[in-house]
Amino acid sequence: MMELERQSATAAHWTERQYQRIQTESDAPRRLALVMEEKSTMIAFLIARHLGAEWELENVVVDSAFRRRGAGTTLLDELLTRARAANSESVFLEVRESNQAARALYLKLGFEENGRRKAYYSSPPEDAILHRRSLP
Repeated sequence: MMELERQSATAAHWTERQYQRIQTESDAPRRLALVMEEKSTMIAFLIARHLGAEWELENVVVDSAFRRRGAGTTLLDELLTRARAANSESVFLEVRESNQAARALYLKLGFEENGRRKAYYSSPPEDAILHRRSLP
């Protein structure tokens, strides 16, 4: 996951320990990691956290060679399916303001912009745009 994430400038950059915690810490049952592979090579992944009635999309990365081919949509659809199955009320996330491709995908999937966090990101400094999708 780290190798794929490091290739994406717009991804949330986590430490090795953060990735290890997905499978080893006591909060692992509240976390969801979805992985897509092609020919035994990871091409995309999604990490989300279940917080009571909500899910937070923490990270989603698609290999640049596989973008605009449905991998991101497939992963997000699966997250929404699992959130509904857990009787959750919504899924929320934040995304770099400059990440137009991701923002367009979120809007296409029914997420709505609902806020901004000034200077949330560093390297480079940038605002985060908040999105939320209510679930039926």
